[in-house]
Amino acid sequence: MMTFGEKLQNARKGAGLSQEQLAEKLSVSRSAVAKWENDNGMPDIDNLKAIAQLLDVSIDYLLENGSSLEFEVMRESIDINAFEKSKKRKFRHDTVVLSKFPDADSIIPLWREKKLSKWETAFEWILSPAFGVFDFIDKVDNDGYYCLVERKGQQYLVNVSREFVTSSKLVRRIDEQKFTIGKHRFKRLDPQELVEKA
Repeated sequence: MMTFGEKLQNARKGAGLSQEQLAEKLSVSRSAVAKWENDNGMPDIDNLKAIAQLLDVSIDYLLENGSSLEFEVMRESIDINAFEKSKKRKFRHDTVVLSKFPDADSIIPLWREKKLSKWETAFEWILSPAFGVFDFIDKVDNDGYYCLVERKGQQYLVNVSREFVTSSKLVRRIDEQKFTIGKHRFKRLDPQELVEKA
């Protein structure tokens, strides 16, 4: 299964363009194109449309197989300790999500793990099969709670850490139990009764 970055690189080469040439046509830096091709970031929706047109591929092709594009990312500073727990909401993270999405139709907690490169997978298998070094480092680097929020037919990937809540609106609807966004795999957990019933 090819990642967004691999598809972008193949389509760019197929169009006979260098990273510099594609960057110039999109009015972005060459490093931005390199970042996208290395799956270290995603273009915004306007650049995605321009890429599809320039390289004569469809947006669906670029995004299919789990490469769901996040856009309209909103990040707000919070103090996690300012949010109270309750009998219904045992974790402050849940209270944060409900405060940001009080009219959510559903809130589904997610398990997240890093999608390892071939080199990282080999390293894990040879040197540390029982420990999971890269997954551990990833969790230390980006600790927090993840959930998939649905509101009025639109889905959001929400991450709550001690200092920030980040909400990313998704272009493609996610109905799969397991899915991949960027360099991370997600799995739906049992939904909690977080949304107040009318």
